[in-house]
Amino acid sequence: MGRFREQLREQRWDDHRYYHQSIINQALHFFSACTFLLSYVLLWNYPWLAALLAWGFAMTSRQAGHFFFEPKGYDHVNEATHEYKEEIKVGYNLARKVVLMSLWAILPLVLWLEPSLFGLFAEPHTTVRGYLENLGIAWLILGVGAIVFRMVQLFIIRDVETGVVWATKIITDPFTDFMLYRKAPAECARAAVAWRPSRG
Repeated sequence: MGRFREQLREQRWDDHRYYHQSIINQALHFFSACTFLLSYVLLWNYPWLAALLAWGFAMTSRQAGHFFFEPKGYDHVNEATHEYKEEIKVGYNLARKVVLMSLWAILPLVLWLEPSLFGLFAEPHTTVRGYLENLGIAWLILGVGAIVFRMVQLFIIRDVETGVVWATKIITDPFTDFMLYRKAPAECARAAVAWRPSRG
C-alpha cells in the first residue's frame, strides 16, 4: 500500500510540474474540478446530465488549458524538452488527447445521424431532451472507456500497478485540482489588473 501511495504521489507531482505551469491553465483546472465534482454528485441520479457537464464544460476547459495556454517550448524549470515530457507522460499526452477529443466532438453528429447509435440505444431519441440524454450516456461510455482503455494499455506496456495508480489519479484529480488550484482564479484576476495598460 505504501508503494501504491508513493506512485500516486509521483504521478500527481509529475503531472503538476510538467503540465500545469501556466496560471491560466491552473485557473481552468479549478473551474474544471468544480464542474467535475458537481458531475460526481449528479452521476447517481442523472448520469446523462453529469456526462454533459463533465464533457461539455469540465473537459473542454481542462483541455483548452493544456492546448492553448501551457508552454510547449523547452521547460527550463524542469530542464526537459516538450518532446521528452510527451514521451514519458503516463496517461493521455497531447497526441492521444487529440484522438480522444476528436471522438468526443464527432459523437453528437453520429448520434444525430444514427439515433440508435448502431443499436446501442434500444429507444432512439425522438425529442431534443431524448437526444441530450442519449448523448450524455454516449459521452459517459466514452469517458469510462477511455480510462479503461488506457489502464489496460498500461497493464501491458508497464505493469498492473501503474495502470491502477493512473486510473485512481484520474478519478481523484477533481479533488486534488480543487485543493491545488483554488487560488489560481484570484491570481489570474490580479495579473490581469496589473497587466491592464493605464489610461491617460
